Amino acid sequence: MAFTAADVKALREMTGVGMMDCKKALTESNGDMEAAVVYLREKGLAAAEKKAGRIAAEGMVYANVYPNGVGVVVEVNSETDFVAKNETFQKFVADVASVIAEKNPADVDALMELSFPEGGTVADAQRDKVLVIGENIKIRRFVRYEGGVNVSYIHAGGKVGVLVGMELEGISADAVQELGRDIAMQACAMSPHFLSRADVDQATLDKEREILLVQAKEENKNSAKPKPDAIIEKMVEGRMSKYYAENCLLEQGFVKDDKLTVAKHVEAVAKELGGKITVTKFERMERGDGLEKREDDLAAEVAKLTGGAN
Repeated sequence: MAFTAADVKALREMTGVGMMDCKKALTESNGDMEAAVVYLREKGLAAAEKKAGRIAAEGMVYANVYPNGVGVVVEVNSETDFVAKNETFQKFVADVASVIAEKNPADVDALMELSFPEGGTVADAQRDKVLVIGENIKIRRFVRYEGGVNVSYIHAGGKVGVLVGMELEGISADAVQELGRDIAMQACAMSPHFLSRADVDQATLDKEREILLVQAKEENKNSAKPKPDAIIEKMVEGRMSKYYAENCLLEQGFVKDDKLTVAKHVEAVAKELGGKITVTKFERMERGDGLEKREDDLAAEVAKLTGGAN
């Protein structure tokens, strides 16, 4: 029995399985829709559903800047670090990033509905890769930069990905590629939470000041020569400067020359190139950050394989 592209689409909508698997199911079942559904449940869908409940906190972060200047950093998780070395998985992640760059989805949910280069939607492709690779795979998050000059950096094969955005005046994009990479590597190594002190929200400042004030008062209480409250307040403000220097990218000591801050290094490069450079934003993604990690129970696995025999 012959089948059409509309039949493949209908089967996909009925089962939620990727288009290629639906086509194969219809081929194997000679176009019989009910038989194709049974085939998918036996061969594909059940396996995918089972894997979908497993913890995915490994995988990789991918960052890239495309010919049109758009920059993307995306995290795609798998169950094991081994999968990050799989070429099929790596290509899937790169293709997902290209879709983000081209289509500018609002969020992951919108991304999943977009067309994928290999056919079907991104959601279809993700389900296909679960079946092919044999692990749960999830697109977790992404950031997309458009406009200005963007530079990307990937560390340790996808453990960390960084995107840096800059605005230039009187300087070419090619001239700042090394600077952008240096800043991205700085963000990777030093893990700043903010671009500058102006970006630190008031709630964070209040909490940090409160902690530092308690610490200073405790130190003062145990001091042989207690200091007046006015001095304590100055101590706290001094320690807040250290907080900015540790947590704000532009105020950190530049890793290649710690006599300069990152901001001063940017100024020096701009002066040398005869223009103006403004670092406007950055995004640092670390694989699995904040996710529950999978913990394999060897004894349980052995018991499962041996049917629980002692």
